[in-house]
Amino acid sequence: MITSRSKRFAVLAATAVTAALVLTGCSSDNDSLSKQYGSGTTQNYISGDGAVTEVAADKRTDAVDFEAKDIDGETLSSKELKGKVVVLNFWYAGCPPCRAEAKYLNKVHDQFADDDVQFIGVNVRDEQATAEAFERTFKVDYPTVLDQKTGAMQLALSGQIAPNAVPATIVLDKQGRVAARVLGAVDGPSILNTLVSDELSGKAS
Repeated sequence: MITSRSKRFAVLAATAVTAALVLTGCSSDNDSLSKQYGSGTTQNYISGDGAVTEVAADKRTDAVDFEAKDIDGETLSSKELKGKVVVLNFWYAGCPPCRAEAKYLNKVHDQFADDDVQFIGVNVRDEQATAEAFERTFKVDYPTVLDQKTGAMQLALSGQIAPNAVPATIVLDKQGRVAARVLGAVDGPSILNTLVSDELSGKAS
């Protein structure tokens, strides 16, 4: 069940889950999805409007399973991140809303720097040099996975409330389950701050 907590959030109705699964890809098999993600066209994506979808704790499905190397060659594993709230932000350098939201993501990241929170950027289109240039320009201080060739991070969310827009931000709870999604740009720090805080404190449970 997807719930609406206040007027601060533009929350999608329960049918959004079905729509999300349909929009995840034109094909239902992972091989086709992988090829489409790897093509760099992001043709599976629609534009997002910043709507927030939250999933009640008792309605969350299986934990998201992923393992990938970041730009620096460090391995990021969902198993090793259990016990932490994980924020996955899907982006690419030429995306204007991605550029606009970077300062807000940085601010929330910094606010939770001493807590059990891990931010991970997932670049869906760029080569390493382009991604690194973006990170320098916008002072991104959390790891980024280059996902344009395999689509592994995106495929890990297939069958979940998926990142059907760029940018999109997914919050995973401490068990690694999808707790919330912002579909489109984060237009300020407050909503993401609240989503992360609720998972840390257990308010969403």
